[in-house]
Amino acid sequence: MKPYKELSHEELTALRIELNEEFDEIKKKGLSLDMSRGKPCAEQLDISMAMMDVLHGNADLKCETGVDCRNYGVIDGIPEAKRLLGAMSEVDPDNIIIFGNSSLNVMFDSIARSMTHGVMGNTPWCKLDKVKFLCPVPGYDRHFKITEFFGIEMINVPMSPTGPDMDMVEELVSSDPAVKGIWCVPKYSNPQGYTYSPETVRRFAGLKPAAPDFRIYWDNAYSIHHLYKENQDYLAEILHECANAGNPDIVYKFTSTSKVSFPGSGIAAVAASKANLEDFRKYMRIQTIGHDKLNQLRHVRFFKDLHGLHVHMHKHADIIRPRFELVLKTLDQEIGELGIGEWTRPHGGYFISFDSMEGCAKRIVALAKEAGVVLTEAGATYPYGKDPHDSNIRIAPTFPSMEELGEAVKVFVLCVKKASVEKLLEEKA
Repeated sequence: MKPYKELSHEELTALRIELNEEFDEIKKKGLSLDMSRGKPCAEQLDISMAMMDVLHGNADLKCETGVDCRNYGVIDGIPEAKRLLGAMSEVDPDNIIIFGNSSLNVMFDSIARSMTHGVMGNTPWCKLDKVKFLCPVPGYDRHFKITEFFGIEMINVPMSPTGPDMDMVEELVSSDPAVKGIWCVPKYSNPQGYTYSPETVRRFAGLKPAAPDFRIYWDNAYSIHHLYKENQDYLAEILHECANAGNPDIVYKFTSTSKVSFPGSGIAAVAASKANLEDFRKYMRIQTIGHDKLNQLRHVRFFKDLHGLHVHMHKHADIIRPRFELVLKTLDQEIGELGIGEWTRPHGGYFISFDSMEGCAKRIVALAKEAGVVLTEAGATYPYGKDPHDSNIRIAPTFPSMEELGEAVKVFVLCVKKASVEKLLEEKA
C-alpha cells in the first residue's frame, strides 16, 4: 500500500471501515497483555537463580578484609564489591560507594539532600527562589517524577542520536545559576536506545556552570546491556573526561545490577570524585550503619569479576534479542512504507522509541488499552507527562513471552494504523 498521506478521502474512509472491523475482532479475543515497563522476563530471572546458593548456612561470610558481613559496619561497601562495580562502571574502586538495592533511590536521596542541606557547602536548594533541571527528551519518566516531586522546574532539551542538544545545554548551564543539574541516560538511553558520542561526553566534561553546585546525574543503567556480541555501542568514561577537563566534581555516575541479577534485589553504586563521595558519606553516616553486605558478597561470589558479568549478560542478550527483532520486523513489515511512524533500532538497553504522526500517541495508547494491551502512558517520556507533539510512545519488549509479544505488537500496529487514518480524515474534513 502507498503512504497513507497519499490516499484520497474515499480511500481513507474505506480503510477506516476495514480497520474498525479488524479492531472489533481483536477486542473479542479478550487479551490482557502488558508492555508498559522495562521488566526482565521470567527466563532472565531464572539465569540468576544460582546466586541463591552461593551463601549457605555453613559458608564463610567474611569479606576479604575479615569483616563479618552478617554484622554492622563498612558503610561504603566491601572491597570486593567496590572492585566488581568499579570494573562495571570503568572507575577505580576508590571512586565508588556501594549502596543498597536501587540506584533510583540513591538519585532521589541525592536530590533530597541537595534540597535540604545543599551540595558541598553550597546553599540548600530549598532556600533558593528557583531551582531548575535540564531534561533530555524523550527521557526516563522516573527521573522526571523525582524532580517534579521536589518542585524543581524542568526544561526540555531535545535528544539526537549523539545525545542531548549540547549547544542548548552549554548555553543554559553557563548562563543560569538556577540550573542545578541534568538527567542523563548516556548509554542505550531510555527510551530511544541512543548512546552519547565521545564529542558529547567531552562537551559535558567541559561545561562551565554558573552554579557551583551544578551536577550531571549520569545514570549509566545500561552500561553492559548489549543486544549483540559484535555490534555494540561505545561510551567514553565521564569521570576520566571530567578530570582531564579540570572539572572532577561536576558529575555523579550511578549504576546498579538491577537488570543484571534481580530487580529490587541487586546492588547499586555511585562513582564520583573523592570530594563528592565524602559529601555523600556525611549524610550516610547519619542515615545508615551500613548497607546489605551479604547481598554484596552474594553478587561477588556469583559473578566473580567483570568477565563473569559479561558472560552473564550474553545470556540476557540471547533471551531478549529475539524480542527486539520481532518488534522491529513487525513494524518494518506492517507500517514501514506507510509514513505513519518512525522508530529507533537500538543495539542495547530495554526499549524501542516509537514516534507516531503528530497528535496520535494518546489515541494509540488508548486504543491499545481498549484492545487489551497496556503500554507506557503517552507523554510519560516528557516532564510533567506533556509531550508537545503527542507522538512518542515507549515500547518495552522484554517482559512478555514471545507469543504474547507477537500478539501485542500486532495490536499496536493496528492501533497505529487506525489512529493515523482517523487523524488524516480529520485533517481532510
